[in-house]
Amino acid sequence: MKTLHPIRKLVLVAALALSPLASFAGVFISVNIAPPALPVYTQPICPGDGYLWNPGYWAYGPEGYYWVPGVWVQPPSVGLLWTPGYWGWGGGAYLFHAGYWGPHVGFYGGINYGFGYGGAGFVGGRWDGGHFAYNTAVVNVNRTVIHNTYVENVHVNNTVINNHTSFNGGTGGIQARPNTQEASYERENHIAATSEQQQHVQLAHADRSNFASANGGRPAHLAAASVNNYHSTTVNNFNNNRNVTNNNNRNVANNNTRINQNDNHNVTNNNQRNVANNNFSGNHNQVANNRPAQQARPQQPQARQQPQARPQPQAQARPQAQPRAEGRPAEGGGHEPHR
Repeated sequence: MKTLHPIRKLVLVAALALSPLASFAGVFISVNIAPPALPVYTQPICPGDGYLWNPGYWAYGPEGYYWVPGVWVQPPSVGLLWTPGYWGWGGGAYLFHAGYWGPHVGFYGGINYGFGYGGAGFVGGRWDGGHFAYNTAVVNVNRTVIHNTYVENVHVNNTVINNHTSFNGGTGGIQARPNTQEASYERENHIAATSEQQQHVQLAHADRSNFASANGGRPAHLAAASVNNYHSTTVNNFNNNRNVTNNNNRNVANNNTRINQNDNHNVTNNNQRNVANNNFSGNHNQVANNRPAQQARPQQPQARQQPQARPQPQAQARPQAQPRAEGRPAEGGGHEPHR
């Protein structure tokens, strides 16, 4: 694949950074990165008479490719048709050719966007007497509500038009060129996308789930009945995600608060217990130190027990007195010693 000259690449990147959402005012620029394949989806029912279908496509911003869901929109005036934008390889880069409103549907790269945009022209409906008539063989319309309808079966040659390729030219792209009639439509007066369409692109860019880097080329929100419907869905999803995030943060905060409270309570209790124990030990020691004066009383009985030593002298005195008694036998009838 051909690569860009460094200076040209720098210019393209700078232009992309300055206008990432300029899909309808100019072109998107993607350096050497082909857009993902077009996803297959079901078209939502037309919300009312006069709405025209804008097929979904891959837009590009500084964060990469993101999906702009298909949507029903109202044209800026009666009689105008929408020519979808398309990606085309040229000048060493993929360039996005912005869509536009005009009296005819011009060239859109041969991309098969479906629902009447099979790669060339538009067969999903036509203007008839100031009212738009819908081909119910191609587009999803409730005929009990909208009566400007007709049925025209359309055959798409899948051997010529790839149903999923999203870009024109280059390696693997659709090799289609505008015919003489389509080239003449390019010279007609065109009207850029309405503010409603531009808002839709901005909402798609704000929904992070639309980015190919997040969805792998399979977006969750593929189409919407209207811009307001998509806006409501996007805002609700954002609010739900924010509520979940806030609730999780609150739960974490509450749990941390409870943990801190429990820890502080335990620390306080432990400190109080330690202080109480220390005070008790200190008081106990102080009491123990003060007890000797009081414990002198138990020592008095020990002093009183000293008289118990009296029997011992009596017991010992009696044996010692026995020798003195040995000289008394004369009194008991014995012989008197010689003088």
